[in-house]
Amino acid sequence: MNKMAIAAVVLAVGAGGYLLTQQGASVGTSDPMLDYIPADTLAFSGQLAPFPLKDYLYSIAGNYQAQGLDELLQIDDSSSPQERFFVSLYKQYMTLLPTPDALLSTYGLADSIKSYFYTLGALPVMKTQLSNPAAFWLELDRAEQESGLVHTKGNAGGSEYRAYALTDADDKEQINLIFAEKQGWLTVTLNTSVNDVALLETALGEKKVDNPLSGTTMLQDIASAHGFMQDSISFINHVELVKGLTTTDGNMLAKQISKMAEIQGEDPLAEFKTPTCQTEFAAIAANWPRTVMGLNSYSISRAESTIDAAVVVESNNQVILSALNKMRGFIPSFSNNDHENILSLGLGMDVNQLAPALNEIWKDLQTPSYQCEALAQLQGELDDLNPAMVGMMTGMANGVKGMSVTLADYKLAETNGEPSFEKLDALISISAEKPMMLIDMAKPFFPPLASVDLKDNGDPVDITPMLMLPPEYGVSAKMAIKGNHLVVYTGDRGTELADGLYKQTLDANGFFDFAVDYQKMFMPLVDMIEMSGEPMPAELSALKDYDMRLNMSVDFTEKGIVIGSKVNSKASTK
Repeated sequence: MNKMAIAAVVLAVGAGGYLLTQQGASVGTSDPMLDYIPADTLAFSGQLAPFPLKDYLYSIAGNYQAQGLDELLQIDDSSSPQERFFVSLYKQYMTLLPTPDALLSTYGLADSIKSYFYTLGALPVMKTQLSNPAAFWLELDRAEQESGLVHTKGNAGGSEYRAYALTDADDKEQINLIFAEKQGWLTVTLNTSVNDVALLETALGEKKVDNPLSGTTMLQDIASAHGFMQDSISFINHVELVKGLTTTDGNMLAKQISKMAEIQGEDPLAEFKTPTCQTEFAAIAANWPRTVMGLNSYSISRAESTIDAAVVVESNNQVILSALNKMRGFIPSFSNNDHENILSLGLGMDVNQLAPALNEIWKDLQTPSYQCEALAQLQGELDDLNPAMVGMMTGMANGVKGMSVTLADYKLAETNGEPSFEKLDALISISAEKPMMLIDMAKPFFPPLASVDLKDNGDPVDITPMLMLPPEYGVSAKMAIKGNHLVVYTGDRGTELADGLYKQTLDANGFFDFAVDYQKMFMPLVDMIEMSGEPMPAELSALKDYDMRLNMSVDFTEKGIVIGSKVNSKASTK
């Protein structure tokens, strides 16, 4: 186990929790914290209005169990104090997560908090509000006693801090994890032997930056461009990242890398810092400037929380975006408030447009012909990826616009000592301009289809024998053509879904969609094991109360690649 990796995980877990906020205030330059965040930060995530943390934790408390942590995070005599320290903190966090009051009390957190994550060049900085700093220090003391890791004290610009060494004492370069608190704000950051004191003072909030985020309209522009709620914005700045890697003093990151190169006597990124590479990498970054994240909507109470968020990989490359849009196809809609499905997976793809679209992307990636050696090598490798072959492979699927798999419901039983389906409602669909033609083309490759007398009128044909499943499984399936949709389905609900496809036309409405109801997925399996009298596996026992629904999507717009995520959680009633 690598102690630096553990540190990174702990920091990442903390940062991930900062992406949520509540509706109310708007993004504005009046937030004093933005005065300490540079406009050239590589990454930023800000809760700019208090987030109802306690209510949110109550709504998800039943979805997290501490079972199996000892097996997952094994510690032995060879483990370093740093490893033991971080594992102790993580286990404590996971143990307390199902009890929100104890969790907040232990870490000194308020019921509602604001928090931020950003970078000073390569240096990560996290800040969050504390209502009881003494409780937080006690938790660190506990982890120290359990692990044997001892902190040292320091002072930077008037701020006292704790430093925990992440490297061995005899290592040439020293890295320390820093914890400091000032006026109810906890700062977590890193300090290295090559950092100057001023950088740490800036991270601890003792010095403002010269070009602050508060002096720009960046956050407002992101919210406006993508329709995000204005109180929770996150981004990764590709332009500044490229500038930092390809220049010597273009931003704070570049200056830090240059200083490190001077100390080491060599620059591992020297090949990227030629004028040609700088120009060509900058052009690519200008076409793909940022990855941004924000909230579309949300509601939070102790009983239930729903968070609808989106990540957008912004692009100004209209050639590639236009090609991606041409690939979009049809994804069925089976929304029904009276019966939410357990699992659905939809891929919308216009097969007729796949090869032409990939060819457009391929040509664009080869234009212009790069002179920077690293980029020229990548372009050379594209020569072996000519998408012309894709057209040949997709010829048999001509006219296909998408496919989907839906599990609407199921219930397990035991027959002659073997598991079987007491109930199975499911549907598989292929949407195409001429679905009957797909069957005719497939018959030579799958002889059993030759005996299927399928009509283009919606009448179903029993294809249970084709499944070749044991009879005790209790599965029977039918095939039919419902308008523009070839469907295979089973069960009453599967029949309803199939019939509902009649009314759905082949509009290009998406690229990828996935939805799952975790509780509905696992409960039938839990019920069967409980009825059998067999011991419940620990992993399944931890999931039986996992009352969460997730919907994810990938789509393309004129602004970039959009990854949607909607999560609904309900508090445990037990």
